[in-house]
Amino acid sequence: MDRHQWDERYGGAELVWTSTPNQFLVSEVVGLPPGRAVDLARGEGRNAVWLAEQGWQVTGVDFSPVGLAKGRRLAELRNVEVAWAESAVDEWTPPPEGFDLVAVFYLQLPQPERSAALEVAASALAPGGTLLVVAHDHDNLTRGFGGPPNADVLYRVTDVTDVAVAAGLTVQRADQVIRVVDTDAGPKEAIDTLVRAKRPA
Repeated sequence: MDRHQWDERYGGAELVWTSTPNQFLVSEVVGLPPGRAVDLARGEGRNAVWLAEQGWQVTGVDFSPVGLAKGRRLAELRNVEVAWAESAVDEWTPPPEGFDLVAVFYLQLPQPERSAALEVAASALAPGGTLLVVAHDHDNLTRGFGGPPNADVLYRVTDVTDVAVAAGLTVQRADQVIRVVDTDAGPKEAIDTLVRAKRPA
């Protein structure tokens, strides 16, 4: 989907996604000391706002101005500050000081745009910083619930680890994980890629 399609999707008054942070963000960030964080392709801002509530100094980057506006409203509602930047991830230039946490959640791009965006994400890490990538996994197409029906935008764990290793990062976790989705027909299981990597201090 291009930015105009995302603008249309975010155009309603209600949130497309829940205001609750992603469960894997919460579980993986626990124990990290709050510092500078960037949430790339942050959609309506739920993860960026949650990080700010935990004491992080957060920048949210997205190419949808409509999504950014919703993020601003959510931050105001929660009484936290987030810096917002309108940009596609692969066109965004990280600040030279870098970030202690770079979060990339459900940035479903085909190749080669996917690797280009992940390379930007890795380059945004400060020494000792953590990269956290969560995305709809390729196996979700046949064994999981929901997510994009297009295999070209679905991830394999190695899509992320290959970029991380090439960028000099140490991979700390690289898994397929199960995310339970509540539906009208009861709980369903979705399969995600989850990779956590760290830049040496």
